[in-house]
Amino acid sequence: MARALAQLSITTSATTVLLFVLLSLVRSNLSTSPLLLPPPYAGARPAMVLPLFHAPKNSSRSLFNSRRHLQRSDSHSRPNARMRLYDDLLLNGYYTTRLWIGTPPQKFALIVDTGSTVTYVPCSTCERCGKHEDPRFQPDLSSTYQAVRCNIDCTCDSNRVQCVYDRQYAEMSTSSGVLGEDIVSFGNQSELSPQRAVFGCETAETGDLYSQHADGIMGLGRGDLSIVDQLVEKGVISDSFSLCYGGMGIGGGAMVLGGISPPSDMVWSYSDPARSPYYNIDLKEIHVAGKRLPLKPSVFDGKQGTVLDSGTTYAYLPEAAFLAFKDAVMKELNTLKRIQGPDPNYNDICFSGATSDVSQLSKTFPTVEMVFGNGQKLLLSPENYLFRHSKVPGAYCLGIFQNGRDRTSLLGGIIVRNTLVMYDREHKKIGFWKTNCSELWERLHITSGTSPRPPPSLSGKDNSTVELPPSSAPNGSPHYVLPGDVPIGRITFDMLMNIKYSDLEGHINELAELIANELDINALQVHLLNFTSEGNTSLIRWAIFPSGSASYFSNNTATSIISRLAEHRLQLPDAFGNYQLVRWKAEPPMKQTWWHQHFLVVFLAFIIAMAFALSATGIWFIWRRRQQSLNSYKPVGAVPEQELQPI
Repeated sequence: MARALAQLSITTSATTVLLFVLLSLVRSNLSTSPLLLPPPYAGARPAMVLPLFHAPKNSSRSLFNSRRHLQRSDSHSRPNARMRLYDDLLLNGYYTTRLWIGTPPQKFALIVDTGSTVTYVPCSTCERCGKHEDPRFQPDLSSTYQAVRCNIDCTCDSNRVQCVYDRQYAEMSTSSGVLGEDIVSFGNQSELSPQRAVFGCETAETGDLYSQHADGIMGLGRGDLSIVDQLVEKGVISDSFSLCYGGMGIGGGAMVLGGISPPSDMVWSYSDPARSPYYNIDLKEIHVAGKRLPLKPSVFDGKQGTVLDSGTTYAYLPEAAFLAFKDAVMKELNTLKRIQGPDPNYNDICFSGATSDVSQLSKTFPTVEMVFGNGQKLLLSPENYLFRHSKVPGAYCLGIFQNGRDRTSLLGGIIVRNTLVMYDREHKKIGFWKTNCSELWERLHITSGTSPRPPPSLSGKDNSTVELPPSSAPNGSPHYVLPGDVPIGRITFDMLMNIKYSDLEGHINELAELIANELDINALQVHLLNFTSEGNTSLIRWAIFPSGSASYFSNNTATSIISRLAEHRLQLPDAFGNYQLVRWKAEPPMKQTWWHQHFLVVFLAFIIAMAFALSATGIWFIWRRRQQSLNSYKPVGAVPEQELQPI
């Protein structure tokens, strides 16, 4: 009896384990196999990498006046092109936007560069171009492409058939190719319809341009080939554009080609277009902790003067100005410890012992003011002259360096983080307004007064739905608006983290809970799909499923989740290192077969049937053993007596 019960228990346990494995396999088949993207960090110069940390939820919201709304410029019946910026400054040293060229549109990720005067992308015929984010431009696939023929206004090729361009940059990288003309589209957030424009089709690139992840350059400088000059010449936008870079705590940002009405408290500086082709400002003084640096105003007026360049990561000052700035800052940091920088190849000036909370840095590091010729002052918070130490928590390094022997002051993207910069070329001035650039993007949409665009399709072949190919007449709806008639069954996103697999492996569940908390969902809704690692970098694909037994998200819930992902609002502890949200995708519910729809009922029926069968088998087995025991038993008295035989 005991052996029969033991066998029954073993059989039941084995069956339960088998069914559990079967259930897990069927559930895993409900989702498609993930296809992870190669991490976009190859070839990045270490000194140009700014770590991406996210500040506490209220770290920078106080900088934005909720009563103030940005509106279109009254110069103005002209439309503008509103475009999203991606915070690649924190990873590769630059910001990018998305531009579409050709018919049908071909998408490109382009570095936003106010120091360049030509927009160019790799051409399909290029034999000396690197591997970038998107496929190369194929002129043969565009029905509207035209080569720019040789004329007296351009540089011609050796055969004097086609116009060519050639650009060389300070870091000795080069780009050269042919000029073409095609339809350029600015995305579905833009009021400006697609326009014909001349651009460069690269046939060769070297240096950083060859190794960078971005496809090419979007030139916003002054010049006939500049995309801004071309649009102004056509009369489709006013002679102005604006850039707004995200901060150290929260990324994101926006770009506007055309005019907007400036806030009343914007700080202005005169910009002299006759002095140089670059965007310069009239800088006269720098104050540190309220004290003026002992410098003559002429120190900022050498050579090209003080130049704003969105394609440069850090800031570079003439020797005298840099030494005075460095000494003044270090004098205010007696409580911090001087440490070595993150890269031994560079003599960075770094300090440890500060808080990791970006909103509290002004309590430790001094404020800096730039004073212009008109007496107006631009306040720089610590995030405008510091970058995080990538190896030591609570440590920061100066993001302002000496510009060699060059007397030009060069102000890169770090100076204008969380600052709206308006390049008012028509009135020869540049404006600055401290704000949260991630929120600015939302404000530009809210006050645009345009009708929403058609809902995005979820059936595209591209793995990303952050941006969609523009329609013939784009308008201003945010890219994460979801359709009301197509349910969302799953949201996936890729997270690139600067942390080893061995350090992260034991904390995956903790990371999932933190993500769920940031997205205001249940931790059981967050699932790890895939994990790849290379060196100190890991790429993780996550999936978010509807709660409970629901098969799809409500429209409000899906919009809330996607907006937080798209605007980089996930905030993780420093222990998880630097991270970047690479891309996300919203997917409709899978079409369920009869088996998927009735799986639970069939499974329960199978369990009940198995339980009855096992019980019946057990009872029969026990009864059979008892019967066998009774039949084999014979009493002693049952043996017949035999008579004794006579001797």
